[in-house]
Amino acid sequence: MNLFDELPEVGERRFGEELGATLWGGTVYELAPGKRICPYHWHFGEEEWVLVVSGAPTLRTPSGKRVLRPWDVAVFIRGAEGAHEVRNETDEPVRVVMLSTASDPEVCVYPDSGKVGVYAGWSRKDGQQMKLVNRPEANLDYWDGEER
Repeated sequence: MNLFDELPEVGERRFGEELGATLWGGTVYELAPGKRICPYHWHFGEEEWVLVVSGAPTLRTPSGKRVLRPWDVAVFIRGAEGAHEVRNETDEPVRVVMLSTASDPEVCVYPDSGKVGVYAGWSRKDGQQMKLVNRPEANLDYWDGEER
């Protein structure tokens, strides 16, 4: 695996499993101008790192925005203080690597939109998976639809 290898048309390549990792994951992203990896979010279970390979991505955290440059590294700890978003606000492509611990199931919070995401089974080999994205105010009661 080389961080400068050609990427699939979608602009990203996961490589943790390919290298035999079981507790860590990695993805190389190439962001076109105006694109971002994902919405501003934080994790309950995973810690993430970003490594800039090329370009000048903008990093947003609870401390504000800052422009990164090649070989800069930032860490996003678990919890609200680790909230982050990586986007390309330049006119040139940006390439970054995201590394993370592997937490299955995982819960993500998206503060800008008020959503919570639950992702389970992504590491299972039998195909059983569950993905739920919702807002807390739409949450059901524990006993909803159940007999007591």
